[in-house]
Order: sequence, then structure tokens, then C-alpha cells
Amino acid sequence: MLTEVADAVRLQEGPPGVRSVLRALRRLAPASTKDLSRATGLPVPIVAALGNELRRRGLVTTERPSRLTEAGQDVVAQLGMDLSLDATCRTCDGRELVIPEVLDEAVRRLRALMESGPAADMAIDQSHCTAETKVRRVLALLTAGALPGGSLLLIGDDDLVSLAVAVVGDVLGGPIVEKVTVVDISPEILDYIQKVSAGLGTRVETVRHDLRQPLPAALHDQHDVAMTDPPYTPEGARLFLSRAVEGLRPGPAHSIFFSFGGKSPDEMLEVQREIMALGLVTNGYIRNFNEYEGSGILGGVGFFQHLLTTSSTASAPAQGEYGGPLYTGDKRTRQRAYACVACGEIVPVGTGARWTSVAALREDGCPRCGKGPFRPGRLLPAEQPTAATETPAPAPTPVKAPATPTPRTTGWHPPTPEARAALAQRAYPYVTRQADERDLPAIGAFEAEIARVSFGEDAIDDPARWSARLGRAMEKSKEGMIVAHGPDGEPVGWCWVSVNQNAMTGDRYANFRSLAVSPLDNRGDVAELLLTAGLEFCLTKGITEVVGRVHVGNVPMRTVYRKFGFDPTSLSMKLFLPGTESGGTR
Repeated sequence: MLTEVADAVRLQEGPPGVRSVLRALRRLAPASTKDLSRATGLPVPIVAALGNELRRRGLVTTERPSRLTEAGQDVVAQLGMDLSLDATCRTCDGRELVIPEVLDEAVRRLRALMESGPAADMAIDQSHCTAETKVRRVLALLTAGALPGGSLLLIGDDDLVSLAVAVVGDVLGGPIVEKVTVVDISPEILDYIQKVSAGLGTRVETVRHDLRQPLPAALHDQHDVAMTDPPYTPEGARLFLSRAVEGLRPGPAHSIFFSFGGKSPDEMLEVQREIMALGLVTNGYIRNFNEYEGSGILGGVGFFQHLLTTSSTASAPAQGEYGGPLYTGDKRTRQRAYACVACGEIVPVGTGARWTSVAALREDGCPRCGKGPFRPGRLLPAEQPTAATETPAPAPTPVKAPATPTPRTTGWHPPTPEARAALAQRAYPYVTRQADERDLPAIGAFEAEIARVSFGEDAIDDPARWSARLGRAMEKSKEGMIVAHGPDGEPVGWCWVSVNQNAMTGDRYANFRSLAVSPLDNRGDVAELLLTAGLEFCLTKGITEVVGRVHVGNVPMRTVYRKFGFDPTSLSMKLFLPGTESGGTR
């Protein structure tokens, strides 16, 4: 059974990987997919796929979070894994370091700096670590004796560790390092570091540089310790570590602190080979040390490794100019199918697809319903090129031309001035305006409630996450984002209309992505006011087709749509089978 499950999901770890998931379920139940990913070191999509296979065999419950069924408990007992002992330190949670109370202020300040700092670019494997992780990294430098004093080289710093070092020093009453040098390609990151560090008393120098090129000569052999969190590929590890080696002073026992995400044993073997090839040796290793915001595929965690230079480091071949694949997206050659939880639409993601990453798909929303979230499915078969000697494919059978389509009828017209005034009177004292950043906390709460109503237990219902997501969307454009508010300016309703383009026909259309109103005495009137403002926005953009999605049980919203002339054009059908998971087509 273990072999069958491993083969079904093409698990590189084989039967031992399935055993690790069963063992974690036995110990942690009830456990979410993310909890199991963190416990086993397997990526979230792999854990989800394993969970589905185990459910099909009746070993894991269908409800979430997951538990072993009685049959699953029997299997665990037969495998000799029914003994549940957890020796993980409850104080540090296995991270070996605890943030002292004196640095709680540093955590709070760094959290605020993250909120106003540059956004992560997932296309180049960025995923910001938490404020707590930043402080733990500084504590690791102090614990290892790399600080205080000396000079620190940061090879890439989208995690803003330079600011963490400066903030910790400020909280403790003085700089804990002589100099910090940050090498990064992003002017946005470097400008932000310079702006914030200027008032913190720590000497921070920034160098804009493409790390595909060797370090500038002025940075060679100048630093006592280095730190890097590179792209999560063997090539990325070697390149960033080699640049760290270039910047360190000659000689053994200089430290490099290296963060990386969990990979399969074969992939990690490649990474360890790159470390050895540079003449570096592992001095310490902590699993799940780093926590990241938004790195869902890795369970939001990564390991932290303390490396030391040796006498062989100086003789290791230097990494010259690099022009090969570097990021995980560069190496991905096959597309994966993702299912929209909201409507079941199957969307290919990867090289050659409309969306090259699931992050980009989440940002845009489902092409069918505009929502999400998305569940990973199977890898799609690679396209095979047609050989010149193959027999030509038969000519396609002619298809009868469709009949002339029935002319569309317009279902809504802008209200007359009198009707608009009457609506405003009914909605009084609430009026509408374009949303902006001050509204994000309220909008986040609206979206969290929409998610709970739509997706139940699978909902992402953290208002802060929704606020952050909508904040990133606002950075691109606030058009079509509308709030209703009272005299105090506090939003009581929210409407979001986005202008999309049909990938096949090129036609532009509008998508009602969100509509929510607080429980008010005139709630229906405020909803009508928001929807009217959204449709008026569509007219200003020259849009002639508007689509919206509503759950079949949401009678009030269906009534509002009907009142505005929306006609049902499609129907989502869902069927639940014994032992299968809902939420997507198979």
C-alpha cells in the first residue's frame, strides 16, 4: 500500500515519505496540510496529493483538518508507528533559539517596517520571512560569535536582515556590527534599506549589483561573516554562496549563514554537492527555523544552515559570470493543472501557459469566476514535437457553421437623475467613493467574510492576509474599487469590479469580483448603490458585458443581480462521491 500511494503521486521519497505523513498524522491529528508539510519537510502540494490517495483508501477522514480513520489507525499500528512521543522543545519549538523579551520591541518595529517595505516578487523566488525570523537570524549571528563587531555581508536582502541588525542594535542601545554591506539587484529594496537605516545608528552600505556577475573587486576579501537566502535551486545555492565566499576574508572558520527551502533527497544532494564543491563544511543545521509569509508550497518554512570556510575554500574554482537557469520558474518545464475551489475550473500553470506561476493566477483570479483559491492537481503531459517523418495527421472534419447568434438584449440602463437621487436618498447617510489604502482593514474584513460564506472550512479568512492582497492590487490600480461609507468615513460596504480580457477572443469584459455590505437597516439600498456605481464605472471604460458569480443558496444576492438585469448563462454542477474530495473535477 505504501508503494502504491507513493507511485500514485510520483513521490521521490517513496514509501518512507508516505510513512512520514502517516506518522505525522498520528502525532498531530487533527492536522492541516500545512502542519503536515512542516512536520515532514514535504511540499504542500505533495502532502495534499498524498492525503487524497490515503482518503481514497479510507485511511484518512474526509473532513478537515485531517485525522486517521479507524482503518488508518490499524495500518499505523501494523507499521509499528502507534507510539506517539514528541520530544520537541516546547520553549523554542525546535528552533534552538528563543527571542528574549528585551527584543519584543524589535519584532514589533520590524513588523511595521515590513508592512511599508517593498513587496515580494515570487517570480524570482522571493517570499519575505517573518519579523520573528529576522530577529532569530540576528540572534544566530550573536550566538555563533559572528557578532557583535566585525563586518557582515548580505548576498541579497529582500528579507531586510540589514534592518533587523540595525533595529536590534538600536533596541539594545548601540550598534552590534561595525559595518553591514548589502548586495542586491533591486533599487527599490536598496533605497528602502538606505532610507530606514539612516536613523538607526548602524553603518549600512548598499551596492546595486547583478549577482550573476562576480562581486565588484572592492568587495572581495573584506568581510568577516556572510548571510544569504538564495533562489531555491542548486544553481541558485552555488551562485549566491560563491559570491559570499568572494566577499569573505581569506582563511578557514569564517561563517556563512545559509537559508534554503526543503527539497527532495535527490535535490538536496545536489545542493550539498555544491556546498562541498566550494570547500565549505556544515557547522549547524536547524529545520523549520525560517518562517515565511506566502511561501505556501513549502509550508511557509525553510531550514537554516551554518557553514564554515575551510583551507580548501580558497582553492575551490571561482564562479564566473553565470547565464543559466537560476530560479525555480526558470527550471520548470511542465505545466501543472490547478482547480479553482470556487467554480471547479481547471487552469494550466507553468511555462508556456497564460499564468507561469500560481502566484500570478491567485493575483488575477480564476478566468471563469474571478475568484479562487486554487488546489494543485497533476502535472500535465509534456507536449511532444512532431517528427518530420511522421504520418501527417488527418484533415479535420468540417464543422457546420453556427447559426447567426440571437442579438443580445441590454439588461440595464443608467438611472435617470431622478432615479439616482431617489436611490441616494434611500441609501442615506451612506455614499460611495473610490477605495484607497485607509480602507484596507475594513476591506480585509469584508473579503474574509465573503470567503467564509463561499468556502466554509477551506476559506482563507484572515482579514490581514486579504488586506495585504488588496493592498498589492491597489498598487497596480484602484480603479473599480469602491466603498460605501457614512459621515465618519468608515466603510460599510465594498464593491470590486475588474476589467478583464478574454484570452481566446480578445474581447474586454467586466467581472464583479466582490460585493459586501455590513448589516444595516438599509443594507439592500446600500448594495444597490454600490452595484450601480460599479456598473457606471463599466460604462466609463466602454465595457458592454459584465459577469458575476453567486452561490446558489445566496438568495438575496441573486435577487439583486436579477433586479439589475443579470441573466443566468451558466450553472456550476458539483457531485460528491464516497471517499473523494470535493472542490474540483477529476
